[in-house]
Amino acid sequence: MPVTDVRHDPDKLTLTITAEFAAPVERIWQIYTDPRQLEKIWGPPDCPATMVDHDLKPGARTTYYMTGPGGEKFAGYWDITAVEEPTRFSFLDGFAEADFTPKPELPVSENVYTFAEHEGGTRATYVGTYQSADALQQVLDMGVVEGASSAINQIDELVAAQ
Repeated sequence: MPVTDVRHDPDKLTLTITAEFAAPVERIWQIYTDPRQLEKIWGPPDCPATMVDHDLKPGARTTYYMTGPGGEKFAGYWDITAVEEPTRFSFLDGFAEADFTPKPELPVSENVYTFAEHEGGTRATYVGTYQSADALQQVLDMGVVEGASSAINQIDELVAAQ
């Protein structure tokens, strides 16, 4: 499994997931820039994503929804804040209504995804920072660790298939 470590720090308001992949940084970067590839790894296996709009450029908004096992749809968005191809990007990640209007009652996280060469492959570090300990706890209670880990763990299979 690619996920090697998961830590949440209520003092720093962060959730950090570390993963290692047997693929070069450029290949992992490619997954996050291509909406069709991103769809295969953004949602957990039982809740796949559909990227509606995706352009990994500062100022752009990515919109997507995940479809649950019963057909229910859960919308979300990213507001891209910075991109350093192919090693780092950051974005605000939020929950949305079906029309992609943000849901202000649900937490928004500031995310930084970093990709570095490591032992012939890539080490990815995914850091989400929340506005409060309550917001962090809310997403933990919603299953963010399990969902994100199972989504990230799909990357090796995607890389091997292409």
